[in-house]
Amino acid sequence: MDINKMINRVKNILLTPKSEWPIIADETTTVADIYKSWIIWLAAIPVVVGFIKGSLIGISMPDVPGVISGGTIRVPIVSGIIGAVLSYVLSLVSVYVAALITDALAPTFNGQKNQTQALKAVAYAWTAVWIAGIFQLLPWIGVLVFLVIACYSIYLLYLGLPATMKCPPEKAIGYALLSALCALVLIFVIRFVVGIIGVGVGIGAGALAGSAPAGGMNMVSSTHDGATFDKDSWLGKMEAAGKQMEAAQESGDADAQGKAMQAMMGAALGGGDQVESLAPDALKPFVPETLAGFKRANFSAERNGALGMQMSTASADYNDGGNRALRLEISDTGSMKGLMGLAGWAQTEKETEHGYERTHKQGGRLVHEEWDNESKHGKYGIVLGDRFLVEVSGDANSMEELKTAAASLDLAGLEALKNQGVKKN
Repeated sequence: MDINKMINRVKNILLTPKSEWPIIADETTTVADIYKSWIIWLAAIPVVVGFIKGSLIGISMPDVPGVISGGTIRVPIVSGIIGAVLSYVLSLVSVYVAALITDALAPTFNGQKNQTQALKAVAYAWTAVWIAGIFQLLPWIGVLVFLVIACYSIYLLYLGLPATMKCPPEKAIGYALLSALCALVLIFVIRFVVGIIGVGVGIGAGALAGSAPAGGMNMVSSTHDGATFDKDSWLGKMEAAGKQMEAAQESGDADAQGKAMQAMMGAALGGGDQVESLAPDALKPFVPETLAGFKRANFSAERNGALGMQMSTASADYNDGGNRALRLEISDTGSMKGLMGLAGWAQTEKETEHGYERTHKQGGRLVHEEWDNESKHGKYGIVLGDRFLVEVSGDANSMEELKTAAASLDLAGLEALKNQGVKKN
């Protein structure tokens, strides 16, 4: 494997896909070569990150006296490895199955059947999904960010199908969406299989990111030459930055290429700022001694870096001296700050027999709620300044109690720090 060639291909397919797809389509290769030089490496990213999250970093749990001791729960290393291997193998299989589906659909959209070209289309289009798998390191919002970025894989597929499968450009939109829908079904199949086997590894959307892209495209209109996006949307900005990059490459001007690269990365990150997350001591004032009448039992704060990203977290457990407990978690997403605004695209709502789960906008802020009427347990999370994640979880009489507990925090003071440590590019 030529690592430099792979890095350049990743950069080109993500940043200048319109000019890269014809090159990919004209390459003489085999299914085995595509796997060896591309799929087996990139599909491993979300799986490895999932293992790091589940077995090395762990998942924080509240302290519920008589039920569970608070702290960090980690999947045993052996179970984590087994789960990661299973997820990885199924992801590799799903890429090939998705390619077979894409190939079978070709005649429906006036394209030409070719299994190798179909595998190219799927493998390179899913690059954004595989890269997005790193965001499972974030709390609940990481799934939302993943879903939004995964939409870009549909856009990549839309651009690539005319070159690889020779379908008319005006047919590419429906072709890409139907292929993506079929791939989405693969996600549920894989999760079902993993669930039956019962491997104890926390495989979320990110860990199965190699399985399929998901989400919508926010498409406004289309022409025979391609799609037109809302210029103020993320995809619209990506499209504009991509055109700037292509123009810079054609000019041969190194300075213009550098500026175009900065513009592209800025669009991709939702702002492009360099951010140093807050020091642990800076988060401590926002973790009070008491919360909703519950007394603080412990406290921890730390700043960590992973995969080139920096994050700071602070957490504390509170109890009422009896069997009720609350947990407060505050996260500074640091260098991933720019992507928090993208999560607002992925608002969801789910009702169950015993409760509900929803993510929505409230007062300009993204809010996440989970509530179980039987256990009287819930979670209330809020995003501040497109940077800070605050979550209160635990036992309460109602969701309103958790909201009140969150409102008692110095949310405005924390939000006021949204530009601290930010360096403009």
